[in-house]
Amino acid sequence: MTGEIKKTEEKLERFRPATDIIEKEEGLFIFMDMPGVSRENLSIDLDDSTLTVSGKAYVPKAENEKYIDREFTDGEYVRSFTVADILDRENIKASLKNGVLELFLPKVPEVQPRKIEITPE
Repeated sequence: MTGEIKKTEEKLERFRPATDIIEKEEGLFIFMDMPGVSRENLSIDLDDSTLTVSGKAYVPKAENEKYIDREFTDGEYVRSFTVADILDRENIKASLKNGVLELFLPKVPEVQPRKIEITPE
């Protein structure tokens, strides 16, 4: 043995969370079902034009319980989106409430048409 400590990575079942995307005049609203995910176990990353959301959910385990049937399990939610140039990447907002993640991706202010003056020579 070389004395190295091997880091064991968590192997969680991966899920693709149910997602609704709504476009309004001011931007996009994304709603994602992520039951059991806490803020501490939620990660939202924006890299170039890819927005990646991942969250880990853990089922509380009690000592004196014996499962007859178990359908809930620890797991990881992962979903990625391509962010268009019409969205303001600097002002994305996120909130997590009752197992639902809400993202707001505002649109960039539109360039207003303007008249260009011609100066005399």
